[in-house]
Amino acid sequence: MQHEQIAPSEQSAPSERSVLSAPSDLSAPATEQTAHQAAAQPEPVTLPLTRAAGCPFDPPAELAELREQQPLRPMRYPDGHVGWLATGHAVTRAIAADPRFSSRYELLRLPLPGGPSGPLPPAQIGDLTGIDAPEHTRYRRLLAGKFTVRRMRLLTERVEQITADHLDAMERQGPVVDLVQAFAHPVPALMICELLGVPQSDRAGFQEHAAVLSSPDAGLEAQMAALTALTECVGELVPAKRAHPTDDLLSDLTTSELTDEELAGIGGFLLAAGLDTTANMLGLGTFALLSHPEQAAALRADPGLADQAVEELLRYLSIAHTGIRAALEDVELDGQLIKAGDTVTVSVSAANRDPLKFPDPDTLDLQRKATGHLAFGHGAHQCLGQQLARVEMRVAFPALFRRFPTLRLAVPPEDVPLRDAMNIHGVYQLPVTWDKE
Repeated sequence: MQHEQIAPSEQSAPSERSVLSAPSDLSAPATEQTAHQAAAQPEPVTLPLTRAAGCPFDPPAELAELREQQPLRPMRYPDGHVGWLATGHAVTRAIAADPRFSSRYELLRLPLPGGPSGPLPPAQIGDLTGIDAPEHTRYRRLLAGKFTVRRMRLLTERVEQITADHLDAMERQGPVVDLVQAFAHPVPALMICELLGVPQSDRAGFQEHAAVLSSPDAGLEAQMAALTALTECVGELVPAKRAHPTDDLLSDLTTSELTDEELAGIGGFLLAAGLDTTANMLGLGTFALLSHPEQAAALRADPGLADQAVEELLRYLSIAHTGIRAALEDVELDGQLIKAGDTVTVSVSAANRDPLKFPDPDTLDLQRKATGHLAFGHGAHQCLGQQLARVEMRVAFPALFRRFPTLRLAVPPEDVPLRDAMNIHGVYQLPVTWDKE
């Protein structure tokens, strides 16, 4: 899903994507111990960003060290602001669940260098990630009921067909192929078309624009033009759906109180959100499975393993690795006093590798019950499209490895281009090959 804020979970009712919630006993009245700790704060750290060479699936090693030392500690932001960094699972969940922490963009400081200076602009209409209640609650109530069991069941049938079609095309093309362009990107792109009801006649152009967004060779100008074209496509759908509704989410929403502008904004939000995250989970997830052949073999041998395999891959990879909140008032949390106005950066990747929650957390184990991971967030801003993302991955991963049992990388692992500088981790390309029958 679109990660406008630098953030892509428990299997609960859908809400929109974000990060993060927690045991209420982490937030307690101030104590003398808290005052003493506040007076003896360590020097603020900066956000670790560099992954170790040869470890494309692991978060920066310094995050684990910081989590072990102090799961909530002061952090210096690129603009000089001193806020906080959360690396522990429990404290990260607590922040997500606590309405005293805001998601409003205009209150946040960016933790990554190179971002815009000064306050961020408020969220655009329909962007659920950057707003709080009551506006957020209004949108969420209207949207959550649209992700019904029936709709997910119907979309599952389409995921299976779209997946099979793209595997057929890969087989016809023959090795070597770039899995990102041939499979990981077009499958979720077409599923977003299904969800929003994009007409068949428009889908080829829709996919062309979507492919530009994920291309490492496309410049910023071309990507912005592609995003504008996709947004305009959604905007043009709204009056068409009002006039001639079909069985899709956007048509359903035309019967609600939402204005055309709100419908177009929400459609654009769902479009951008659903493309980037699922595509990168399919690409990076395949890379991880190919790098752990015993896990790929287990999934190939037992398709029934798909559900928990997807949850473990979500936990292990944590592609939406970082989130941000701003304190609306003074909050005591985990023995620390967070002052009103402080920005808190949460490291989802560190939280999902917390050994206090997940034993042997740095091991990819598809037999693990990864319940409680935070890949889809937690609390009011939990991922709206998480159930669709799960459906896509539960179908796509087993089908890919069954169709190509000898699937392997076509280049050395160190030559796979990573999206290291992006707020959604993944791969730009994944050249793969296999033995032809």
